[in-house]
Amino acid sequence: MRYFCKIPGRNIYLSPINLEDAEIYTKWINDLPTAINLGHASQIFTLESEREMLETLAKEGQNFAIVLKKNDELIGNCSLFSIRQLHRAAELGIFIGNPAYRGKGLGTEAVELLVEYGFKILNLNNIMLRVFAFNKGAVKAYEKAGFKTFGRRSEAYYINGKYYDEIFMEILAKDCHTQYLNSLLPDE
Repeated sequence: MRYFCKIPGRNIYLSPINLEDAEIYTKWINDLPTAINLGHASQIFTLESEREMLETLAKEGQNFAIVLKKNDELIGNCSLFSIRQLHRAAELGIFIGNPAYRGKGLGTEAVELLVEYGFKILNLNNIMLRVFAFNKGAVKAYEKAGFKTFGRRSEAYYINGKYYDEIFMEILAKDCHTQYLNSLLPDE
């Protein structure tokens, strides 16, 4: 088996990253629309550099493959990073690499799973993320998962002759209402 269910959801689960997936990640990260949304349009990612990145991600931090429950298909990746345990704060990053699975609520579910894990297992209190203003689908998914905008960095991304704002969003532990993990956690 290539994936191991660490955090179960309704339609997906989060698994430790599999190093054998370097080729599919390289394909996804070099896909121009995906790279634009992630802010990496001007970068070129080789198979070797992606392997090195996956090795690093697999060894440290809270980095997960997003996998469909129905057929164990890899569809993306998500992470909690820049974790500051003393202050109980972290950042979140996600992408759905396979375009066929975008706009179907799976990214929202992955964000909800990761946020709940961050609050209930890692004892975080504040999780933030960054998203470019033109990525309206992502903004909508984050809002659906409970994130609220707390700031903007004006004209921080320049592409195709236009400037776009970078939006900063956050969620606090008290605002997390998902219950994916409740049946798996001690209740007393």
